[in-house]
Amino acid sequence: MKDTLADICVPEDDRSPDLRPVEGPEADAELAALCKALAHPARVRILRLLARKRGCICGEIVDELDLAQSTVSQHLKIMKEVGLILGEVDGPRVCYCLSPRVLRRCKALVGSL
Repeated sequence: MKDTLADICVPEDDRSPDLRPVEGPEADAELAALCKALAHPARVRILRLLARKRGCICGEIVDELDLAQSTVSQHLKIMKEVGLILGEVDGPRVCYCLSPRVLRRCKALVGSL
């Protein structure tokens, strides 16, 4: 059972090798979707913020970015849709964290250019 908010959204870091190709039509589409999700400075800032913390509720992200709640929520939604971040509802709050496996995949795809 998860006891604290910090424990709510801690992804299991699956270190098994990702054997999917980094070139070809599917990899190109995946890279394009990830890059599109990262194509805003606020989203990059959110990723950096989440990288410094184990988990974070949306209100803390809003405080750090000085953006409207609705704007932050939209940025989080875009990144969650491609899997860069995970979000888990905890009552009225949502706890967000990075997806290490998807970040590694993104690095591999960019590294193949």
